[in-house]
Amino acid sequence: MSKKIKFKISELSPKTFLVLLLAGIINAFGVTMFLFPVKLYDSGISGLSMLLDQVTPKNFTLSIFLIILNIPIFAFGLRKQGVLFTIYSIFTVAVYSFASFLIMDVLPIDVSFISPLAGTDLLLCAIFGGIISGIGSGLTIRYGGAIDGIEVLSVIFSKKLGISIGGFVLVFNVILYIICGIAISSWILPLYSIVTYYIGSKTVDFVVEGIDKSKCAMIVTTHASEISDALADNFESSGTIVDAIGGYTKKPKNIIYFIVNRFQINRLKKIVHSIDPSAFISLQDVSDIIRKNEN
Repeated sequence: MSKKIKFKISELSPKTFLVLLLAGIINAFGVTMFLFPVKLYDSGISGLSMLLDQVTPKNFTLSIFLIILNIPIFAFGLRKQGVLFTIYSIFTVAVYSFASFLIMDVLPIDVSFISPLAGTDLLLCAIFGGIISGIGSGLTIRYGGAIDGIEVLSVIFSKKLGISIGGFVLVFNVILYIICGIAISSWILPLYSIVTYYIGSKTVDFVVEGIDKSKCAMIVTTHASEISDALADNFESSGTIVDAIGGYTKKPKNIIYFIVNRFQINRLKKIVHSIDPSAFISLQDVSDIIRKNEN
């Protein structure tokens, strides 16, 4: 029996739609003003759409391929990703496609030969195209959607293929750039496109996770109370103490779960080891800290 998909119209957020509108426009600006004019390729389905625009008849444009390739993928992933994600994603792709159409075919901007802003400088186009399109993609992900169907395919098929989501996207893009190189009989543009992909992915991480990612410190110690009090005094925030047992000694220990930013790591180490020199500290990245507001 198929699982019923639950969704309420009230779950849709006008603020989110506004941000996604902006994200789609930003992505279109980066692709059409920097990448498309010099035949550099975006990543994922967007990059595939750019290639198809080049090798198919003139009536088949980038805007059309963005729609006909992405929307079926999002519809295919509906049950896996949920209605809300699918609506937000299709909306953003539609904005991206329409904005690309306006820039390339309606507005008096010539993007047929060189970038209106960076000329024929491939490195500048790769860098700024990656940054700007990465901002658009990052905003879309941060607000609950996706602007490229490759992200949905990676979630659906990566586990079945035994690779990570990032690995699936990487393999897809490597294959895409190889096909691009064969299709245009040149490797210069696909190689520069790898620069775009790398910069774009780093920009997405920056937008989604923020400039100042927090760190989760897992402190294994036998002096949990003293360390917890010292951390609270120094950082004006409290941690969480969890009971544990040493795997080798079988003696009782405690784990302190404590959040710091990157500038506080050294101070945390000094405080902890001044109380318990044998304490074990493990640090992990924390992208978001979510607190429920108290009434």
